[in-house]
Amino acid sequence: MTYSLDFRRQVLKSIDDGITFAGAAEFYNLSPTTIQNWKRRVHSKATRQTKPYKIPDDVLLKDVKEHPDDYQYERARRLNCSKTGIYHALKRLGISQKKDLRTSKSISNKKSRLSEKA
Repeated sequence: MTYSLDFRRQVLKSIDDGITFAGAAEFYNLSPTTIQNWKRRVHSKATRQTKPYKIPDDVLLKDVKEHPDDYQYERARRLNCSKTGIYHALKRLGISQKKDLRTSKSISNKKSRLSEKA
C-alpha cells in the first residue's frame, strides 16, 4: 500500500517545521526509514526500472503450451533458471497452477465411503 502524496508532503512539512524523524514516525505511526526515503524521493515509483530479462515472456508461454502439465522445476531445468524465477514469471503472466478437480472429488468420495461404513 502506498501513502497519498498529500500525506507524504504533510509528514515532510512537519519535519521541516522542527519535529525529529523519530517524533514524526511516532506521531504518524510510520517507520523513520520510510520518512527518510520520502525525504529523498517524495513521489512513489510507478513502474519498474528494468524489464525482466532472464525468462522472456514468449519463450515461457511457448513452453507452457508445449508442456502444460510440467512442474516448475522441470521448466526451470529446460529454461536454465531457478524454480523461483519460473514462479514469478508465471505469476507476472497471470498463469496459475492447473487445478485437477478429479483429485478432490476422489478424495471426498473415499472419505464419504469411510464415514458410511462407520
